[in-house]
Amino acid sequence: MLVRVVPGARKDEVDGVHDGRLKIRLAAPAVENKANKALIAFAARIFQVKKSGVSIASGEKSREKTLLIAAETSLPWPV
Repeated sequence: MLVRVVPGARKDEVDGVHDGRLKIRLAAPAVENKANKALIAFAARIFQVKKSGVSIASGEKSREKTLLIAAETSLPWPV
């Protein structure tokens, strides 16, 4: 998932789409990896997955990031 992160906002929220990326405002500042940790926690909450199921694939030090979100599936047959 392509996202554009705006750190230092008043609250954590999704704020529409910006240049084809989901725009996410985060209250956490962009220092000491705080915004990245907040982004992972926020995305996990939104998509209802564990925090370990969300990772930053690219753009760790950029406002434009690519997130990988693992979806848990329950198939009716073993794989």
